[in-house]
Amino acid sequence: MANLTPTPDRPGLHVSKPSPNAPATGSAVCHCGATATATGDSQVKALVEGYTSNHGPAHQRTEARR
Repeated sequence: MANLTPTPDRPGLHVSKPSPNAPATGSAVCHCGATATATGDSQVKALVEGYTSNHGPAHQRTEARR
C-alpha cells in the first residue's frame, strides 16, 4: 500500500484508526503551508473539522499547480 501521509508536495488529510480500541491518529498538510497532527479520537475529529473549514477544500487555489 502506498504511503498516504500528506506532504507539502502532496497536501491532504490522512486519518487512521487501526482498531476500535486504538486511538485515532491524523495528519494534515495544506498547500498554503499549514500543517497539523493529532492523536486521540476527539483531537482527530477537531483536526478534520478545522482542516475542512479552513484549509484544503476551503481554499480556492488560484495559482497554477506545480
